[in-house]
Amino acid sequence: MKSYDLLELAGRNLRESMLRNALTTAGISIGVASLVAMLSLGAGLQDLANRRLSKSGLFDTVYVTSLRDFRESDPDQRKQERKVDVSKARALDDAARKDLATIPGVLEVSPEVRFMGEVRYADATHAAFVAGLTQSAKENESFDGMKGRFFASATAPEAIVQLDFAKDLNEKDPNSVIGQELVLRYAERQSMAGSSSPGAVADDSNPNASLGGGGGFSVVRKEQPLKIVGIIEQEPFGGMRSISRARVFIPSQLVENLNMMQYSDMRGLTGDAAGEKTYLALVVRVASAGKVQQVQDAVKKLGYRTFSILDATKGLRRFFTVLDLFLGIFGSLALAVASLAIINTLVMAVLERRREIGIMKAIGASDGDVKTLFFAEAGAMGLLGGVFGVILGWGIGRAINFGTNLWLQRRDMPPETIWASPLWLIFAAIGFSIVVSLIAGLYPAARASKLDPVQALRYE
Repeated sequence: MKSYDLLELAGRNLRESMLRNALTTAGISIGVASLVAMLSLGAGLQDLANRRLSKSGLFDTVYVTSLRDFRESDPDQRKQERKVDVSKARALDDAARKDLATIPGVLEVSPEVRFMGEVRYADATHAAFVAGLTQSAKENESFDGMKGRFFASATAPEAIVQLDFAKDLNEKDPNSVIGQELVLRYAERQSMAGSSSPGAVADDSNPNASLGGGGGFSVVRKEQPLKIVGIIEQEPFGGMRSISRARVFIPSQLVENLNMMQYSDMRGLTGDAAGEKTYLALVVRVASAGKVQQVQDAVKKLGYRTFSILDATKGLRRFFTVLDLFLGIFGSLALAVASLAIINTLVMAVLERRREIGIMKAIGASDGDVKTLFFAEAGAMGLLGGVFGVILGWGIGRAINFGTNLWLQRRDMPPETIWASPLWLIFAAIGFSIVVSLIAGLYPAARASKLDPVQALRYE
């Protein structure tokens, strides 16, 4: 039997029992719609989590520290690091920073800077942790709903403060501090190349005292006026970086230009190269989370310790894989029920069309032709049911998104997209519907092909 004749005959047979076939196709559509809606919900939640985690600036970041500095690590790594002579370990200095910047996939290398300083505002002095932020931190979700604006440039003498600290500055009207000036008092590190005698931290009476002996440095108290340009309510980077727990944020390049003294400077006094400027930690921003592992491997080859939250992303992907599996199982139950309707419809068609099947066999149709005809009818119902089911599932997803955003809006929360239907899911749902329909048509097709043409022609 030619393919054209087969399709024409299958279409005619489906049109003759329009109501019954339409109800069977509707059952398939509902099953596919439930499958698409559930899997789309899982995909949407996964996309939402990925978007949030990406905007947090944590999962595309590698933290680099020197083996000279103590860091908590896993037992195997600690066992390996005990064998390292810290005096021979590479320092985390400007040369290391340049080497890290040349690694493929690295977008930015910046120091992790947080220090205790004094802030003078309106004739009152406050103690506060101050941290440096790069311009790329503007993409962090913590700054989406900030009051005011982000830094105008990487060297602008500006500050962003935490809401709690803004309340300390002006309890009655915290927002009024935006546009006002505060003065940051800090310790500046000045190199003392050629200094031959140890000294102490500089004070007002000895502003240029030195630390460290030969090749050491001096510590000078300085002041820097800053204009408050913004207020944030939550800690940046999910509170998981040391700089997140600061109360005042200033541009990181401004911090470097001011040459503020860091804890690593004090750590350097006990090393073999006293007075050498080193960093406590460098933050390496990677082009994408998928390149984090290769960047970590490259950094370790340079002789440094690394840390990232890559393992947490693996656990998260495992969670969503299990979630998608269970959603797919429950969504497939409705499609399984619909397959029973296909079997019932085609079995009834075999009983009603026994005479027709007998005539087909009498004029030369083989058992394979009859079986193929019923397969074509089952596949057609699966295809139509799959297409209409995808459309219905898409409508359900849109309704879920609308209802969710309406609920979020009433609670003064930003809208979110929690439903997503990728192309692979659409085609997979239609294909799955056709496969299930063909499987459901196995028994009716086999029963029809085994009919005796003589007995079938006698059937009334």
